[in-house]
Amino acid sequence: MAGVVSGRTILVAGAGSGMGRATALAAAGEGGSLLLLGRDRARLDAVAAEIRAISPDRPAAVIAVDAADAAALESALASHADAIDIAVNSVGINIPRRAFAELTPNSWAGMVDANLTAAFNLTRAVVPGMRGRGQGLIIHIASVAARRPDRSGAAYQATKAGVMALSHAVMEEERDNGLRLTVILPGMTDTPLLDKRPVPVPAEARRKALQPEDVAAACLFVMALPPRAHVAEIMLQPSRS
Repeated sequence: MAGVVSGRTILVAGAGSGMGRATALAAAGEGGSLLLLGRDRARLDAVAAEIRAISPDRPAAVIAVDAADAAALESALASHADAIDIAVNSVGINIPRRAFAELTPNSWAGMVDANLTAAFNLTRAVVPGMRGRGQGLIIHIASVAARRPDRSGAAYQATKAGVMALSHAVMEEERDNGLRLTVILPGMTDTPLLDKRPVPVPAEARRKALQPEDVAAACLFVMALPPRAHVAEIMLQPSRS
């Protein structure tokens, strides 16, 4: 039986771990052909091996590149960009010294590059091909911090809010060209990003957190919709505090 993304080429950026890895595996299980993008080739190769076990007839392609480097990204995607039906941006970092009083110009710039510039570069890389085919879907995974003040850090909140605004703005400009953009705003999710918190997350709180597979399920829901249906934003939070 064909899956919900059967026959479609899906780029997952940040595919080496966490939500990106979970989304790539879920999409592979639903018939998608995967392009795995990230900075750590070893991690991407490990996810590609998992995908081979799921779908031996559709091996994933590995693209090891820093999405914050526009020229390197453009070069790495040159032979793929026109074939991408769906792009999922799961690129993102946070830092332990995240309070405003602890930020420096360098740490601020690093957060902007990793979280916001990478999102812009990825969007810019795939929009022309999608526009040329008259359809395409881009999913940005941001954070509930983009909508709600919290202690995740000024740079993290600002950059994730920027990703949300980027998604909505590009949607308004490109909707008549057949593109759809969705931003997903997860609450606390049990990924390696939790290990970057200044104070360790208690085991009980991690047990109540979302799992990467929950975010992947939200991505697959959006992917399964017909081109006439657009979901602008999904806020996904743990059901228990």
